[in-house]
Amino acid sequence: MNQDGPSLTPAAKTSTTFWPDMAPPRRRLLFLVGIGAVLIYAAWLGFGKPPTTSFDLTKHSVPLDQIVDGGPGKDGIPALLTPRFVSAAEATFLQDTDRVLGLTQGAEAKAYPIKILNWHEIVNDVVGGKPVVVTYCPLCGTGIAFDAEGQGNRRTFGVSGLLYQSDLLMYDHQTESLWSQVGMHAVAGPMTGTTLAPIFLEHTTWSEWRTAHPSTLVLSTTTGSFRHYDRDPYSGYAEERELYFDTLHFDPRYHPKEWVVGVEINGIAKAYPISELKNVHPPVSDQVGGRSITIQFNERSRSAVVFDADGTLLPSLMAFWFAWYAFHPDTQVFKGGN
Repeated sequence: MNQDGPSLTPAAKTSTTFWPDMAPPRRRLLFLVGIGAVLIYAAWLGFGKPPTTSFDLTKHSVPLDQIVDGGPGKDGIPALLTPRFVSAAEATFLQDTDRVLGLTQGAEAKAYPIKILNWHEIVNDVVGGKPVVVTYCPLCGTGIAFDAEGQGNRRTFGVSGLLYQSDLLMYDHQTESLWSQVGMHAVAGPMTGTTLAPIFLEHTTWSEWRTAHPSTLVLSTTTGSFRHYDRDPYSGYAEERELYFDTLHFDPRYHPKEWVVGVEINGIAKAYPISELKNVHPPVSDQVGGRSITIQFNERSRSAVVFDADGTLLPSLMAFWFAWYAFHPDTQVFKGGN
């Protein structure tokens, strides 16, 4: 803008850079540090760009900018392909309060300690003659078992090192498709859109599982990997409100790591927060998706099982509230005062 009359300020210096005008030097240093921090943070976020990966993401069912690099890389967390087991009496590395995922098929029962799953996340196994894959995501607190047979062939799975909605993305060794654990379907690769069939699994304490299944086998710490299984790499995480990775949907009604029991029937999802279940006398009878169900909550072991009207056990999911809501933003929520 042109001005009439003499200038009342000194003429600006002619320079091709603003550095001479920045003083003192300490301010320059702080400026550089600030810019560096912004660039590092931006690179970490990736500005919404798809992750750099060896997986073919050409075919996909979710936005690629929502698939993020979890850090360890493909197979950086080693899935177990040939798991070994010990008897309950030999499982002296377990304390009564240690949490396990418990699975039964026919007459066979097996327990998969969380302290081992924290380091491996996936166990490819055969239980009662049935190929299964037992999965656990420490970030979401979710343990799910799936039927590992597809199209007449057995699938085996590994840890991709990628995440979707802060949740484990598995990959199958046969096609290298990426599978969402909580979503229970393939989100990228040749198998995109294919679903996984969940198998009833209990998330409970070692004491409760051993009492109910005294002949159970237990996943051994002899895994072929050098890991300190008594050390929890996620110590303190379940108590913190902060998440390591963002999710598309978030609801502040409960602490992000509040435990919930989630069920989905006929397309209707409902969450039963542990804090709400504690306020009612078990069992809880309810209707979800037009189906009568019963939730049997055990406060001592902080676990629950879900039955239908015929007494058939139904697959349900123990999860952190943020994880359940991330995948079920339209979820109904049980209130203990109702």
